[in-house]
Order: sequence, then structure tokens, then C-alpha cells
Amino acid sequence: MHESWRTALVLGALLAAGCAAQAGRETEETRESQAIVSPTDRADPYPSTYHPAPSEPTLIRGATVLTGTGVRLDGADVLMADGKIVAVGPGLEAPAGARIIDAQGRWVTPGIIDVHSHLGVYPTPAVRAHSDGNEATSPTTAEVWAEHGVWPQDPGFATALAGGVTTLQILPGSANLIGGRSVVLKNVPAATTQAMKFPGAPYGLKMACGENPKRVYGGRSQTPSTRMGNVAGYRKQWIEAQEYLRSWERYAKKLANGDEDAEPPKRDLRLDTLAAALKGEILVHHHCYRADEMAIVLDMAREFGYRLAAFHHAIEAYKIANLLADAKVCVATWADWWGFKMESYDGIPENIALVDAAQGGCVIVHSDSEEGIQRLNQEAGKAIAHARRIGIEIPPERAITWITANAARVLGIDDRTGTLEPGKMADVVVWNRNPFSVYALADLVFIDGHLHYDRAASDEKPRSDFLLGRKDRPLNGVLAGGAR
Repeated sequence: MHESWRTALVLGALLAAGCAAQAGRETEETRESQAIVSPTDRADPYPSTYHPAPSEPTLIRGATVLTGTGVRLDGADVLMADGKIVAVGPGLEAPAGARIIDAQGRWVTPGIIDVHSHLGVYPTPAVRAHSDGNEATSPTTAEVWAEHGVWPQDPGFATALAGGVTTLQILPGSANLIGGRSVVLKNVPAATTQAMKFPGAPYGLKMACGENPKRVYGGRSQTPSTRMGNVAGYRKQWIEAQEYLRSWERYAKKLANGDEDAEPPKRDLRLDTLAAALKGEILVHHHCYRADEMAIVLDMAREFGYRLAAFHHAIEAYKIANLLADAKVCVATWADWWGFKMESYDGIPENIALVDAAQGGCVIVHSDSEEGIQRLNQEAGKAIAHARRIGIEIPPERAITWITANAARVLGIDDRTGTLEPGKMADVVVWNRNPFSVYALADLVFIDGHLHYDRAASDEKPRSDFLLGRKDRPLNGVLAGGAR
């Protein structure tokens, strides 16, 4: 055969193969796009790569155990194996080769969960180059995700671990009406955010009431500049999200009717997030101080058919405690912060106790602070003391739920952590005494059964460059003299 013909045949075969491959790719792409019939069908493009560190069977013996289920057990044991809680109770047998920890005189609780943290997006050192919490370029930035701004090497994670924090929700800031997606992290050392990401935890949506958004945007002669503008801004976004969902429903119906030419709606990252929140797949967390504004938000949630997971800060929640309990909305707040801006002036230190006392009330102690996160147990202790002064006695076995079980509930992870129950993650803290004492310190902190923090061996832990040489800051969560 003439060489030019041979070349032509080869080229033709290659072109035909290329066309076939391209056609195959187009068919596959078409099939893939048609398989997605909802804006929330897509898999997480930034999946968790978290893997629990190796652990050994461990028996904690003879402690006062607060299970997080409302139960206190004196002189009880906690058995962990394969990263899970195996059993809790008196007289447990240790398997062969297990580590045995004598915890007589000490207390054991589930790992603390902080539902409101900005670690990683506002890390230490607090410099402008590290400020990644507020995308303050538009009143609504539902398209941004906090995990894309988290710096895993923030030394605040280590100091939080020394305070018994095993899980935390990282939220965008509160400059915007809708600030973006939150992410739930396991508090483990890692080089990437994905390696800290709590597997399967739902995303959250950060929203904000009141002074912050109207101050940020009203000061620029933009909208919103009033609380009226805030509410109008939320409603416009929810209306757009409803229409976005309807457009996908119309597309799905066309596919179901055999319309092969049906075109999927144009994708919108902002509306992807809002649509998922309307469907309940993303949990709504709303920063709100005043009772009147919380009541309006409850009405708005009913108007658009979405569910609130929690109001954050909520220092006037005591005024509408029964309303919040009836709506099954939790309150995440501080023990006694108040008066730092006008909308915080009607806060009272009995807020937590009064919300907790309402029939069906759900309260959580949160930090919103790189320092407060180190002592959430003591913040809960202050709330116990404030309650006592008005004649409400709150036992430790109930108070512990404010920083464990209730927190897990609003993050949608209570089936896996937050309590010491068989089968759940072995996220466990051993305290040197009653954790609600001002003198309480975390001696040992386990995450999925692995000992991630040992106060007695703190000098063996890696040290952050950003804390070296500072006598007023802990190197590994422990200051000289053993105080946090």
C-alpha cells in the first residue's frame, strides 16, 4: 500500500476513535447531568478525608461519669475500643492488653462541642492577613463556605483541645444577612481542613439579625440600613431560592416524562446553599440578640417552610423561652456576656437557666471566642451559679448537656457523638475534679479513642511558633503552674 494511503488510514482511525471517545464523554456528561434532578443532588465536592488516629482498648475506672444523657454514675467505668464507646457502668472488665486508667476522684464526660467558633477563619495571630471570616462584599454571600478559609494550623485548636473541646462548628462572621456555609470539624491536628472535617456532618447556614448587617452596609449607603431592610433582604433571598427549587422540579418532571432535550437550570452556588437550607439538608443557625427579632425570624421560617436549628447569642431568649421551646429551636449563648452594644443591653445572667427551665427548652453554652472556647465547662459552671441565685438548682448531669448532647443535636451529629453511649465515637474527657469547678482542668482528652491530649505530658506535644516565647500564652494549652 502506498505510504500516503497508510498514513491517511491511520489518521482516519485515530480521528474515528477520538470522535467515538468524545461522543462517549458527551454521553457520559449528559447522563451525569440528567442524573442530577435537584440542585442538592451533587456529592460534596470537598469530602472529608478524616481518619481516626490508631487507638488501643482503654478502660477508665472508678470515676464520676456524666453520660450526657442526664445520668450521673458514681464510681463507674468507661470502656473504649476501636474508637467507640463499648460500655459505661460499674465493674467493667478490661480486655486483654487494655490500657487501664485509675480515675478515682476524677470525673468523666463526653468531649465538649462548641457550636459557635471562628477558629481557623480568625486565627492567632490576629492580623489582617488572617481575617477570613466575613466576605463583607454583599449583604448575602450564601455561596461562600467557611471551610475554604480555615487555617488548620491555628494554635487556637490546640488550646481548645486542652479545654476538652473535641468537636466544633466553624462559622462565617456576622457582617452579612446570610454569611455562608459553616463546617463541623474534629479537633485533631492536620495539614488540611478536609482531614479535620467531621465525616457526614451536615453543613450549617450562618444568618445574622440586627445591628451587624445594617451597620456594615448602611454605613456604605447600601441596603440594609435598618432592621426592616434586614428582614426584606432575607425574604428576597428565600423567594429566589424557592423559584430555583421550582425550576429544578420542572426539569425533573420533564425528564420523568421522557423529554430528552430537557435542559437543566443554570447552576447558582448561592442558590444551591439556600435551596438545601429550604429542604432541611443544611441547618440554619441565626445570630440574633433581641426577643422581638427572634420572634420575627420564627414567623419567617414558617412563611418559607424551613427549620431553624438554633439562635446564637440570643441574650433575650428568656423573654420568649416558651415560644422557642414550642418551636423546638435551641438557644446557643454565653453565661453572662452583655452590654457591649445596644442590642445586648437587656441580657441577664439567668438567661440560660430560664431557657433551660421552659418545658422542652434546649440551651447550649457556646464561645464565639478563641479564649472562651478554652473554658466552656467553667462558663456552664457560672450559669449553674446564676441559676442557684434565683432558686433553680441544676445538677451536673443536666448542665453537661449544654456543652455536649444539645450541641451535637443542633449540629445534626447526635447519633454519633455528644453522649457516652455504646457505639458512639469515643470522644471522652477525664477531668481532675467536677468540670464545673473554677479549678477544673482536663487531664486527658480522647478523640475516637485516641489520646490526643495528656496534661501531664504536655511538654511532649508539638509547639506552635505563634505561641513560643509568650509567658501569657499557653504552649500546649497549659500555662506554667498548670492553669489554663
